Amino acid sequence: MVNDNQKKVQFVLFVILIFNFLVAGMKMLAGSIISSSAMVADGFHSLSDGSSNIIGIIGIQLATKPEDEEHPYGHDKIEIISALVVGFMLVFVGLKAIYDSITKYIAGVRPSISKESIIVMIITLVINIIVVILEKKQGKKLCSAFLITDANHTKSDIFVTIGVFISLILLKFGAPAILDVIVTFFVGFVIFKTAYEVLTENGNILIDAKSVDDKDILNVLEQFDGITYVHKIRSRGTNNRIFVDMHIHVNPDMTVREAHTLNHAIINAMKNKFGSCTETNVHIEPKL
Repeated sequence: MVNDNQKKVQFVLFVILIFNFLVAGMKMLAGSIISSSAMVADGFHSLSDGSSNIIGIIGIQLATKPEDEEHPYGHDKIEIISALVVGFMLVFVGLKAIYDSITKYIAGVRPSISKESIIVMIITLVINIIVVILEKKQGKKLCSAFLITDANHTKSDIFVTIGVFISLILLKFGAPAILDVIVTFFVGFVIFKTAYEVLTENGNILIDAKSVDDKDILNVLEQFDGITYVHKIRSRGTNNRIFVDMHIHVNPDMTVREAHTLNHAIINAMKNKFGSCTETNVHIEPKL
């Protein structure tokens, strides 16, 4: 089941890879023709989307290795490491975009906006919106942390493209060339912000930070009358694949069959609350 999901994730990434490279190529070519650092930077941002797709495809292929004696929880975290690589790559892209804009401005290069460049931005904006909707929907369906992270990355590209589009219109109507530099700094800021979110979110997953508030878990357990006490609650994983451990106290006269039924009822309730990919381990103890 897991391997089947991961193959589907790879297919989604491959389709989106084609779109991202198409968008990046259109922006970078048009930006170079009209000498717009902001548009070229936006192209690099889109190129990083495509690069992250490649990293994801490779990382997920490695993550398809089944559970073994050395890795009883499987190899899913390889996917998280892939996402971290994307985060560091974004930092580099942001720095390069800002550097190029400053050097062009100092050299006195002024963007020459054309009707074709504006059309390119509109087309790429529409493509980005379609990609975000598709990737996020499939990420939730397939329980893929990488797809959801990559969708959020691409979502930032939409806002960047809108900002660049507005600057092109203003430059077309005579705005000063410094506007291109200002917008490039805006693009850089969005790229850095995205990088920070990718690195912190996936870094926390990698070190097994708490993924669910204990109070939310206790709220789920309130529906079960047979539980008298809950302790040692632990959770880890992503928003779409959560691992939860807990110890519960029950009446010492409860039969093994009753305890088994309660255990599965709790597991199903957790899946209903936090998603079908939630795995819950319940340790049942007699009431003291």
